[in-house]
Amino acid sequence: MTDTNVTLALLESRKQKLEQRRSFFKNVGGISVGMVGGTFLSACGGSVKDAIAQAATPTDVDILNFALNLEYLEAQFYSYAALGIGLPANLLNGAGTQGAVTGGRQVQFKDPLVAQYAKEIAQDEIAHVAFLRGALGAAAVAQPALDIGGTDPNGAFSSAARAAGLVGPGVAFDPYASDENFLLGAFIFEDVGVTAYKGASPLIQNKTFLEAAAGILAAEAYHAGLVRTVLYSKGLSTPSLRTAAGAISDARDSLDGTSDVDQGIVHASDATVSNIVPLDKDGIAFSRTPGDVLNIVYLTRESVTMGGFFPRGANGVLNMSSAYS
Repeated sequence: MTDTNVTLALLESRKQKLEQRRSFFKNVGGISVGMVGGTFLSACGGSVKDAIAQAATPTDVDILNFALNLEYLEAQFYSYAALGIGLPANLLNGAGTQGAVTGGRQVQFKDPLVAQYAKEIAQDEIAHVAFLRGALGAAAVAQPALDIGGTDPNGAFSSAARAAGLVGPGVAFDPYASDENFLLGAFIFEDVGVTAYKGASPLIQNKTFLEAAAGILAAEAYHAGLVRTVLYSKGLSTPSLRTAAGAISDARDSLDGTSDVDQGIVHASDATVSNIVPLDKDGIAFSRTPGDVLNIVYLTRESVTMGGFFPRGANGVLNMSSAYS
């Protein structure tokens, strides 16, 4: 079976479930790692005034399109890492400017379990893109330009790793170079996706859309728990993995505001105790606003509309990060 057929087969295997979910929708009448700037114009067009007004009161479509941007990023990363190919062309077009993917290649996994986990998550992320695009229909935004490369010292993964102290100046971090690097690259994204969906859910008005967001949130939480568990397990023999995960957590926390909410994979007060599920004192996962999520994926504390993993910004109304400088 060719690589293209692999991706198509993964999509086909979930086609029936996707069509069932689509039927419901038919009945429903945002330490800078590098200074980045941008003009606050929606990728779908419109004036600054209109964009600000929409961002202040985002519609359900705005929120789902924000989620779709994140799903494009995750799906491309996992698809390349697990399958060696990106998303098919029919899952890329839409409103706004369609962008290209920089980087991405198949990981030569040594651990068969990690390889299987990567393929499973890739299936899920590809399905999320297809599902959200189907639910949004003609309103779905196109895939924006994405940077998921691993050889450029100034690329997004390298900049994120440098912010965490994992690599030095002028050194690249390649998430495709090994099982361990792949897991750390995945760790950068997964917790962010969970907190993004939890933060966005209260803003969704339509119950059918809310049910869909809750379902994807659950899937992303499973992914995050899986990545955290494998990193912790491998950290038994390679303690540096646990330290690296903690450093990534601290770097994320330094970007998304003043509150210390992000958590590594070991207990804050006892490194011998696991912390697979990051929760507050009440056992509840924390949330991030769209702007705070964009601080992390844009790799900045500034209020901007592009940078990091989205070199030309996210498509749609919700495309500006929060200001914490």
